[in-house]
Amino acid sequence: MAFIDYYKTLGLNKTASQDDIKKAYRKLARKYHPDLNPNDKEANKLFQQINEANEALSDPEKRKKYDEYGENWKNADQFEQQRRSQGQQSYRGSGNPFGGAGGGGYSTGDFGGYGGGDFSDFFESMFGSAGGRQSRGQTKYKGQDFQAELKLNLLDAYKTHKQTITVNGKNLRITIPGGIADGQVIKLAGQGAPGRNGGPNGDLFITIGIHPHPIFKRLNDDIYVSKEIDLYTAVLGGETMVDTLDGKVKLKVAPGTQNGIKVRLKNKGFPVYKKEGDFGNLFVTFIVKIPTELTEKQKELFEELQNLT
Repeated sequence: MAFIDYYKTLGLNKTASQDDIKKAYRKLARKYHPDLNPNDKEANKLFQQINEANEALSDPEKRKKYDEYGENWKNADQFEQQRRSQGQQSYRGSGNPFGGAGGGGYSTGDFGGYGGGDFSDFFESMFGSAGGRQSRGQTKYKGQDFQAELKLNLLDAYKTHKQTITVNGKNLRITIPGGIADGQVIKLAGQGAPGRNGGPNGDLFITIGIHPHPIFKRLNDDIYVSKEIDLYTAVLGGETMVDTLDGKVKLKVAPGTQNGIKVRLKNKGFPVYKKEGDFGNLFVTFIVKIPTELTEKQKELFEELQNLT
């Protein structure tokens, strides 16, 4: 099996930070995403390889296994178990599958991580028919997990709805629950790469991104919005129409309302994720608009009011 260099796939070296890996993956995933490269088999292939590389390197524990065991990193735990079952840390003698006839011990570090030797042959000698313990066809391996991103606007995230996404040329119809958060991950079991030797398929992990809204600001399940009122309404009180996520509502303004004061509208915020009927709150901040370009009569009235205080 040809060795797959995940670092090279993402255009990185082995010293790359987790942030470097994240940035490289997002840049390449956008470039080769099937939605942007319809009917381009090569782009789809690269997109799958990018997802595979990110799946291994973005998780520190998986990355550690990959650095040590290379393309066989998914079977690292099995290898360690097999090695421990031998009751020793090294293999010597003419039967040593890793060295010459003269023997000599080895440790996993002798292979220099994924870069040393034909590690695939070494691994197969431990778990394949050459090891005499388990035939190659009997070992079932789970398929590769896939990673994808889905961008939504705030109103899309507000209501439960369906979306169609394309992953590796396959269209998937998924349900987005109302109240989903920015950065939240949806798992679709079995929608990754096929398993090997009858093993289960991998999974698909979809990371949700939510675009900022020009009016509403979200903080957890609460929504914040500003509402401008004129000076006279602020002083004398009255009513004003306020936008919410599901339409406009009429809101009373108390006399003497100060600039920047907040009022709460209970249960008018964002739905609580997967808790039907539960909502956060809507907080309205009043912005008092000071009149400009007053007429002479208006100025006189303000001056008269000033003299009365």
